[in-house]
Amino acid sequence: METTDQLPALATIPHLPTAERAILLDRLFEPCVPLHTLSLSLLQENTFASYDELIGSIGLQLTALANSNSTSDSAWLQSILAAHPRLGQSKVESSQSRSEQAQLNTGIESSAQSLTELNLLYEQTFPGLRYVVFVNGRSRASIMDDMKTRIDARDWMAEVHAAIKAMCDIAKDRARKAGVKDAGR
Repeated sequence: METTDQLPALATIPHLPTAERAILLDRLFEPCVPLHTLSLSLLQENTFASYDELIGSIGLQLTALANSNSTSDSAWLQSILAAHPRLGQSKVESSQSRSEQAQLNTGIESSAQSLTELNLLYEQTFPGLRYVVFVNGRSRASIMDDMKTRIDARDWMAEVHAAIKAMCDIAKDRARKAGVKDAGR
């Protein structure tokens, strides 16, 4: 499955080889072995009526990790959330994230430096987390204002849940943009 291809028909997902289900997760979210560990069996054992339902089910898995009292679950979730690149980061591995963040990487150098500094402040305020947001065409200034508000709130659990929601919103947007193959192809 190449990244320019449409997503597989929902009915075929449980029958895909493990490697192809992992690629699907990478396309919807970000390349992340801990997410594969969490969700590959979900994709094999269930059929979904829509990609929104599939993504929502993964969101429920992530939320269960967030609500767990286990330190290993918390570390596992943090490793999944950290798969998203920092906003404005100059080297972004994921072509999808690079494209989605393109408008954040243009403009005045001082604004880029401010975004870098905000990323650092965010990660100092919320150790183990990375600021994840559905950019969706918003300006760098709007994103930076949101980041400052969230830093000032200093609410760890709100951040975890905001990151999970953003990851799912991003995945749903990617699914809509990619489209779905007909089951007959």
